[in-house]
Amino acid sequence: MSALGGVMSGSIGVQGHYANGLAALYIATGQDAACVAESAVGVTRIERREGDRLFVSVMLPNVIVGTVGGGTGLPSQSAALNILGLKGSGKARAFAEVCAAVCLAGELSIIGALCANEFTSAHRKLARERE
Repeated sequence: MSALGGVMSGSIGVQGHYANGLAALYIATGQDAACVAESAVGVTRIERREGDRLFVSVMLPNVIVGTVGGGTGLPSQSAALNILGLKGSGKARAFAEVCAAVCLAGELSIIGALCANEFTSAHRKLARERE
């Protein structure tokens, strides 16, 4: 359903919404928030496996992140990277893996809500439709 909806809407990539999680993570860790546009292009893959198992993966071919310089030196953002153990040189690849994990968690949440028929009711409950 997500793939077909994405194609019909003209989206680039096939996924629920990587940009939400990436934007939050980027701001919290001093990344260039403008790079969310490129970084959020990707593909979520879901496969049913033997024995009622499910395989879910995300592919982010263009994640743009850094762990040194720029906004990573700001106090709160530096602290966030330190909490993750990813502040400093040589840690950008590991940080990119965290980005993928954030996207995977978001996709599982969105897909679960859609499958349980709770996506719109959750938005209403969380005051997205105030009267």
